[in-house]
Amino acid sequence: MDTRLDLRVLEPGLLRAVRDIASLVKAAGGRALIVGGAVRDLVLGETAVKDIDLEVFGLPADKLQALLAADYPFDPCGISFGVLKIKGFDIDVSLPRRESKRGEGHRAFEIKSDPGLTVREAAERRDFTVNAMYYDPLAEVFEDPYGGLADLERRILRHVSPKFVEDPLRVLRGVQFIARFDLKPAPETVEICRTIDIEGLAAERLFDEWSKLLLKGKAISKGLEFLRATGWVRYFPELAALIGCRQDPAWHPEGDVWEHTKLCLDAFARRRTGEKDEDLLVGLAVVCHDFGKPATTTLDAATGHIRSLGHDEAGVGPTLSFLRRLTNEERLLKEVPPLVQCHMQPFALWRAGAGDAAIRRLALKVGRIDRLIRVSRADDEGRLPEQVPSSTQGADLAWLEATAERLRIAAEMPRPILLGRHLIQLGYKPSPRFGAWLQKCFDAQLDGAFADLDGALSYFKSKVLESSGVFGE
Repeated sequence: MDTRLDLRVLEPGLLRAVRDIASLVKAAGGRALIVGGAVRDLVLGETAVKDIDLEVFGLPADKLQALLAADYPFDPCGISFGVLKIKGFDIDVSLPRRESKRGEGHRAFEIKSDPGLTVREAAERRDFTVNAMYYDPLAEVFEDPYGGLADLERRILRHVSPKFVEDPLRVLRGVQFIARFDLKPAPETVEICRTIDIEGLAAERLFDEWSKLLLKGKAISKGLEFLRATGWVRYFPELAALIGCRQDPAWHPEGDVWEHTKLCLDAFARRRTGEKDEDLLVGLAVVCHDFGKPATTTLDAATGHIRSLGHDEAGVGPTLSFLRRLTNEERLLKEVPPLVQCHMQPFALWRAGAGDAAIRRLALKVGRIDRLIRVSRADDEGRLPEQVPSSTQGADLAWLEATAERLRIAAEMPRPILLGRHLIQLGYKPSPRFGAWLQKCFDAQLDGAFADLDGALSYFKSKVLESSGVFGE
């Protein structure tokens, strides 16, 4: 690979700021180098590099702060960690630092800035060689003290030094890096990861790495294999239970539920929409969609077939336990489990020739039919390349998608047409009966009895009031 990087892919204002800061530092007797993910991404030819980390050598902290303050005000929140977050730009300016482990967890470090460190000494605290490359934006000189460029060429993920063990979060960072950049872990990196304990890492830190895996991973299956190879799958027991859970080879020649789930996640990654909230929600549902199989899988002695009857319903509990290990975000805890519970419904309803009412009720349960279709499609496509799809594969999803579009419920659940305010406008005083009346009307709406407010009012007057014996108040 050419070690002259094309910085012109950076947004012009960002590039000017990077070079200007580097020039100020040079004039003061120091040296500012781009480091970390930006260098890696530039080497890979990425064109959407937006975040820049600059590491400044040869200047003490107070002099650096005074140097930048006039032209580049910074957020003071990172100063205690030796990081100056430049306001108005995605630029972090830091000093080389020494870190000493002082306890458990991701943040249990004593950090001391040391502008006198060499590039090699500064890079020693970094996680992987591909993230320990430096680039001088003025001299256009590449610094690569640990061979990250060669590892990137060979698509190898290798830890920098024995200091790697001090931060357990790095194992999960390895998972998402492997998935994002299609890397193969070095055997010695797998081995050192096997010696690292999770140390009670905070849920939000775990969630951040899982989010990157699902939102950016191109080969998610490879990331999960690293999770397994390092032994870290044990910290996610719902996933670990999929390993060795058999499936009927007639339907799943790819192997156990673990293998199937990996293929499903790769299929999901190929169809991400770029809408982060939706991709994350659907991705989590794909991870969890077969969590119910370990508890329901049996061998039918009469036929010799392996079955997992009811695994969709049984998957709700493990899904919630998995999610709660990562997040307390109410939206995800509420909206992911129904997708797991209903991921078999598109095929079942299509095969049964279900009507519009069933589709409306399904939409009410899962929130959005388009999400369910994405989960079910990933499930369908989670197969080996040589597997020949059946002639009917995808027919259920095409039917469901067309029906949901026709009913205008593809991207939103059905909403009641008749509301309490409409009853008040008719002259009825709010009372406990409102709830029952409105529910009867909504049930009828789902069954297709009416589709607009006039129809809802007519149904209320002729059916609901008549059956309740109330004709006016």
